[in-house]
Amino acid sequence: MLTELKVKDLGIIEDMDWKLDSSFNVITGETGAGKSLIIDAIELLLTGSAGEDVIRTGANEARIEGVFTLSSDARYTALKNFLADKGVPCDDDVLIVSCEIRRGKPGLVRINDHSVNKSLLRYAGQLLIDIHGQSQHLSLLDRKYHLDILDAFAHTQEMRAAFAAGVLRLQDLEASLHSLAENEKDRLRQEDFLRFQIEEISNAKLSPGEDIELEEERRLILMSEKLKEYAQQVSQSLDDRELATDSSSAVGRLNQAAKALRKLAELDSSVKPQLDLIEKTLCDLEESARDIRLYGERQGSDPHRLEEIESRWELLRNLKRKYGRDVQAVLEYLEKARNDLASINGFLEQQAQLTLALDKLKKELGPMAVKLSGARSRAAVKLAGEVAKELGELEMGQMQFEVSVNQTVSPGGLTGEKGEYFNFSSDGIDIVEFMVSTNPGEPLKPLAKIASTGEISRFTLALKGALSGVDNIPVLVFDEIDIGVGGRSGDILGRKLQRLAQTHQVICVTHLPQIAAYADSHYCVTKENFGQRTASTLTCLKGERRLSELALMLTGPGHSAIALKNAAELIEKADNWKKSFARTTSLPTQLTF
Repeated sequence: MLTELKVKDLGIIEDMDWKLDSSFNVITGETGAGKSLIIDAIELLLTGSAGEDVIRTGANEARIEGVFTLSSDARYTALKNFLADKGVPCDDDVLIVSCEIRRGKPGLVRINDHSVNKSLLRYAGQLLIDIHGQSQHLSLLDRKYHLDILDAFAHTQEMRAAFAAGVLRLQDLEASLHSLAENEKDRLRQEDFLRFQIEEISNAKLSPGEDIELEEERRLILMSEKLKEYAQQVSQSLDDRELATDSSSAVGRLNQAAKALRKLAELDSSVKPQLDLIEKTLCDLEESARDIRLYGERQGSDPHRLEEIESRWELLRNLKRKYGRDVQAVLEYLEKARNDLASINGFLEQQAQLTLALDKLKKELGPMAVKLSGARSRAAVKLAGEVAKELGELEMGQMQFEVSVNQTVSPGGLTGEKGEYFNFSSDGIDIVEFMVSTNPGEPLKPLAKIASTGEISRFTLALKGALSGVDNIPVLVFDEIDIGVGGRSGDILGRKLQRLAQTHQVICVTHLPQIAAYADSHYCVTKENFGQRTASTLTCLKGERRLSELALMLTGPGHSAIALKNAAELIEKADNWKKSFARTTSLPTQLTF
């Protein structure tokens, strides 16, 4: 509930600190004293939107602060969870909302000393306070709220949440199918390109490391003449058989050394090991000379082989330029391309699976939507009856009320009981709207089109009375709900507001003493002059002061003893009714939604 409202430099309010009662609060006072300005301050606290013109003359800023107590009541759960998700703590169950309007600067809004944007503030405000009357902050004029009210009354929130979860899955499937369809042309182009790449690489019949081997062979062929020349030089140096004497070759000179050493060994056997070594070396050298000679004979330009190598080498060069730094990288790219193609080729299968899942989920959602709609339709009839009863007690029996629950046909919608297809959203297949006729013979029209502010306020009171057990907005504000209402009806309105105050905190601006008599706390707004300035003040009235204010409301200034007596009778009558109501009514200790 709203436990305290502080207003500073807002219009003619210079400095106000209002501590509210937890149940039924009434504000009275002369026209122009600033009663509606207090309601404006509450609404400003919920929206954070106001121009500089609301700042009191001579001040640089206006400030409004509201202190809310959040009990463990179920009605506060959604608000606490919402704020926690946004990083705004309310661990001690106290919520402080403040709004500053500054000249020449952007305004500031805070919740529990955390700066928040206006969108977050408005959402939190909608969960805290509902203002009815001349203000535009009227939740009952919002058709979306009508559906919320009906679901709360019908206790179908869990069904609605389950249906919404199914619709979310459905939307994900539809998005996946749409994405597949949108990418169809790109998929075909990619498929053709991948097939071309795979064919190009596969036709090359690559072998790992082939490019390195081919490069080496190409290099040797290009150098074959040099290789042959150098091989001949080595061969001649080792063992030149064509020379008349072989004394200049290594083999020839080593043969000469071996002959001499054999003779030496015949004379001295101690050099036999040296002779064996030279003979072995001579044998190895002759074999090496022969191998080099054959190597040289093999060298020579092979134009056909070189042409083959050049052609293959160019093919590999082009493939590496497009697909990788070497043949191994090209082969890895080929494997990836084959995998990508296989994935693309699974498009039709994936599309078929998604379509099947979509159809199956739609068939499941159809009965869920029908069941939800049926529960809403039954509750709509019951709610209309409850509101009609409340309207009768408010002497507005001529006003007709109906909860319209309709559906629209859509070829792509969900299947109904008779095979028809209905349009749907995450809320179900129903379009819910409160319809009202204010006079006999007049057609039912949407509640938002009721022209009379007084009728809207009193109808709101009737609807709030019917919904008192399920309405989860804790603070209800009624601004001049008594417009066009006489004293007899005022007594009925007072009782209705007192009943609402058993499950909600009620704030009411009124001109009727019959309503004010039922208040748990009575506050009077007056406008006073302080020197050259005028300021609005708020005073809590008790005892004789309250009695005097009611007498003033009954007869005007200069009220008589009879007026005071009548005021006392109003209070006594209201007190007796409240005692009787308390004895005969079992009030819920906690609301469930």
